[in-house]
Amino acid sequence: MKIFNTLTGRKEEFVPLEPGKVRMYVCGPTVYNFIHIGNARPMIVFDTVRRYLEYKGYEVNFVSNFTDVDDKIIKKAVEEGVDSSVISRRYIQECRTDMAAMNVRPATVHPKATEEIDGMIDLIGTLMEKGHAYRAGDGTVYFRTDSFKEYGKLSHKNLDELQSGFREIKVTGEEGKESPSDFVLWKPKKEGEPFWESPWCQGRPGWHIECSAMSKKYLGEQIDIHGGGEDLIFPHHENEIAQSEAASGKELARYWMHNGFLNIDNKKMSKSLGNFFTVREIGEKFDLQVLRFFMLSNAHYRSPLNFSEELMEAAKSGLERILNSVDKLTDLEAGAEAGGIREAEEKLCLEAEELAAKYETAMEDDFNTADAVSAVFELVKLANSTAGEDSSRDYVRFLKSTVETLCGILGIVTERKKEDLDAQVEEMIAARQKARKEKNFALADEIRRKLLDMGIILEDTREGVKWKRA
Repeated sequence: MKIFNTLTGRKEEFVPLEPGKVRMYVCGPTVYNFIHIGNARPMIVFDTVRRYLEYKGYEVNFVSNFTDVDDKIIKKAVEEGVDSSVISRRYIQECRTDMAAMNVRPATVHPKATEEIDGMIDLIGTLMEKGHAYRAGDGTVYFRTDSFKEYGKLSHKNLDELQSGFREIKVTGEEGKESPSDFVLWKPKKEGEPFWESPWCQGRPGWHIECSAMSKKYLGEQIDIHGGGEDLIFPHHENEIAQSEAASGKELARYWMHNGFLNIDNKKMSKSLGNFFTVREIGEKFDLQVLRFFMLSNAHYRSPLNFSEELMEAAKSGLERILNSVDKLTDLEAGAEAGGIREAEEKLCLEAEELAAKYETAMEDDFNTADAVSAVFELVKLANSTAGEDSSRDYVRFLKSTVETLCGILGIVTERKKEDLDAQVEEMIAARQKARKEKNFALADEIRRKLLDMGIILEDTREGVKWKRA
């Protein structure tokens, strides 16, 4: 299995620290509002990575945090006139709801920053004892980047260049810094903000220190995989490395994985551009299984991904092809005569196994889910063209099991209620009838084609439109 390691800039053979076990940390969201579709991409990507590792037999300890103390959370609390914990608790629950709808499994542990303050204080204390951190006059504690010679190794940035760039950005309250590139580990409280006692002042932790402390507590000083969005490479993950490795003297993570940016209609997602969408908003138009399928089928996780309603509609149609094939196989299995796989079907089973192997080859190559989905489509095509009423039950069952297994690794649920499909088909037929009545024959033909792609055949009779599965 090959994984592209951001640290080295190349694909590397995956060898865990401990045989058969994987320790994996993925940075989670800051919970001040509903998660947006940019948040959804790393959730889906790394949930799929976890699922594949487990499929390969690894025991995965998967940790993903909730940042529940932050300027944005405090601002939202002030606006609503409530305690910041009210905001964070509300949106942690909303986040869990959206994750479940996308079939993103809960992490082994979801630590919250506010519950891990003691570990952060201990880690900061260690850094100060070793000369990697210092206290400014107002009680702020900074990490001394000059003390960590490898600073910049993840983002491949030169420290001198970084410091030059930082000098051009004057930030209020940072006069106590020894160097422009030093970053905050602990900051003094402000009026009306939550705070904790520490040896340096009453205050709260900086953002970067929380992940270092949580990773150490739940996974140990060294982990196998650290993941997150591309936007976290610098400064967040760079600072995590500096803090953790300066304190322990050990390499924090063997493999650093980062997913690419999500764009909206080929533009950067931004509230100012009016193209900012929450997962909840997308869920009002599409089943969130479609969002998951879109994320995995349209691009490699390291590549930029363009989001549009048209692409989501295409993903919906593609997912329907797979689900309808499973529906058909389920019906065939129920009606087939008991019996083993026939001689003529054995060659077809080998073809299916080859496609499953093609799927695994794609996943072993840095989790290329787009190519893996292509293999699933080929398998569906094989199933649709070879499984019929005269097929043996074992052959149909084998095809169905293979499709379900491969989809399950991607987190795609293939089982759905029959009444849900029937209602969808009836709704589309009604829309087609309306289009024909309005003499919009192009739309009527388009709906018929979509139904055919779903495996639904229409028959226009004197009694009305009748339909059946292909």
